[in-house]
Amino acid sequence: MKRIVATVLAAALLCWPVSAEDAPAPPTPEKEHAWLEQLAGEWDSEAEIPGGEGQPPMKVTGTESARMLGGFWLHSEIRAEMMGTPFVGVMTVGFDPATKKYVGTWVDSTTSLLWKYEGSVDATGRILTLNSEGPHPSDPAKTAKYREVIEIQDKDHKTFTSQIEIDGKWERIIKVSYTRKT
Repeated sequence: MKRIVATVLAAALLCWPVSAEDAPAPPTPEKEHAWLEQLAGEWDSEAEIPGGEGQPPMKVTGTESARMLGGFWLHSEIRAEMMGTPFVGVMTVGFDPATKKYVGTWVDSTTSLLWKYEGSVDATGRILTLNSEGPHPSDPAKTAKYREVIEIQDKDHKTFTSQIEIDGKWERIIKVSYTRKT
């Protein structure tokens, strides 16, 4: 019985609230997190999706609403209509100080897939490349490499390009041009 009481008391002491002066300081966003802030805001978009052989590209207009969460994460919601069907996509991007990589996710209203990203900003400081793997379009049992490239044109313009690697070559899936709403 004494052992049980001692164990309970020890557990209670370990759970006792720590004073504010003893608590570790909360983490603060790093410069890589701050880089993401330029992507936040309200945007109009125009997407171009390559057409099939001999077909013109399909053009789709939409919007993006992107905001920072606590200075650490960019949360972006994309809305459009493709061939009469509403489309919603949600992207999150942050920076992992432990791996020194940008990380993120993508989900949308057209699939049940959760895409996971890892990437970096190039030496110019204008291009974020996010890499992922997903199902191969011609054989869902196989995987393919994908990359998303976000390029800052200026404070009010950016592009997003999604590509897939097929037979060692990168092929464009979609290119979206964004203009910040005024």
